[in-house]
Amino acid sequence: MLAKKTIKDQITLPRKIIRDFEGTDYFDVTAQDGKIILTPVNVKPSLLGEVRENMKNLGITDDDIEDAVRWARRKKAS
Repeated sequence: MLAKKTIKDQITLPRKIIRDFEGTDYFDVTAQDGKIILTPVNVKPSLLGEVRENMKNLGITDDDIEDAVRWARRKKAS
């Protein structure tokens, strides 16, 4: 089965494949030996809401998160 990468670097998973993962909205994505590995992840909304609330209370913004990710990626590449 083929899946084509779009101009925006997105891939749509074929229905026949995704049916096996009903109820799964998130996948952990890794690369290994030239292959893309998708592992289903079940995120508990209540826990996610708690984390977001804690971040808000600490004054952590989306921009702070993006800055931290950019910093970590630069460090990893070094």
